[in-house]
Amino acid sequence: VQLQASGGGLVQAGGSLRLSCSASGGTFSRYTMYWFRQAPGKEREFASGIIKDGRTYYADSVRGRFTISRDNAKNMVYLQMNSLNPEDTAVYYCAADLSPSDNPEYWGRGTLVTVSS
Repeated sequence: VQLQASGGGLVQAGGSLRLSCSASGGTFSRYTMYWFRQAPGKEREFASGIIKDGRTYYADSVRGRFTISRDNAKNMVYLQMNSLNPEDTAVYYCAADLSPSDNPEYWGRGTLVTVSS
């Protein structure tokens, strides 16, 4: 499956952004979808995931501020990010796997989110 993330940009602290990820080449509804992020100088980390049945899960650092969703009809997954702070500055990656995984099999190019203070 091929993944393409979009929607990153520059936002002030306290603002919001919505990331989108389009998928092609597979049966989208079968995949667990993820958002990971990598901040400058740091390792990549899990941010959020959504299983094919719609269950969602979040890293503690984003829970309550970020919301993941999916539209199986459009082969899309989204990440609504609210109350952004400078610590959310990172390249955000969309990923997919047929089963829940700590290291998903499929990855897209990232989209940069920069939060200014």
